[in-house]
Amino acid sequence: MVIGKEADRQLLVAGYLRRETMTQIPHPDSSKITINCAIMTVSDTRSPDTDNSGLLTKKLLKDAGHSVVAYTVVKDDAAKIVLQMQAFSQREDVDAIILSGGTGISPRDTTYDVMESLLDRILPGFGEIFRYLSYQEIGSRAIASRAVAGVYQGKLVFSLPGSSNGVKLAVEKLILPELVHLVKQLRGS
Repeated sequence: MVIGKEADRQLLVAGYLRRETMTQIPHPDSSKITINCAIMTVSDTRSPDTDNSGLLTKKLLKDAGHSVVAYTVVKDDAAKIVLQMQAFSQREDVDAIILSGGTGISPRDTTYDVMESLLDRILPGFGEIFRYLSYQEIGSRAIASRAVAGVYQGKLVFSLPGSSNGVKLAVEKLILPELVHLVKQLRGS
């Protein structure tokens, strides 16, 4: 197994890295379609007026040409998260669901546990790459993140930390570059 600079050099030669740092190489999808997104913030302390992460998610999606068709803040309670996920997944106008909050390890953080039980398919690369990118910004604190993505009842789902920095990182570096491609895959096109 090759590690360190030699591994980076081999990836660079293969075209996966540029200038010896990882860069995003989005899926080459030239179609410009609008994805309809639902946003759920999971928090015991935030309201729609104080939900900076939810507002940031909305802004980033809209700036990229996507639509936010639903938005809510729910308490960090497993039953409430499940009910809201069921409601969002039954909507014909929702292609993707983005959650923020409740992905840590405190006793009240239940989002990951709910998502793990609900998701029909998990995209393990999302959480892995998110933690890698987070590590570059915040160091070893990234190990406490339980960000996850997958598919629930035909809808693409991303579950992010509640911090604005975490949301910005995930949406800009991972979600937006792949959102159209992943939704098209789920649609079978």
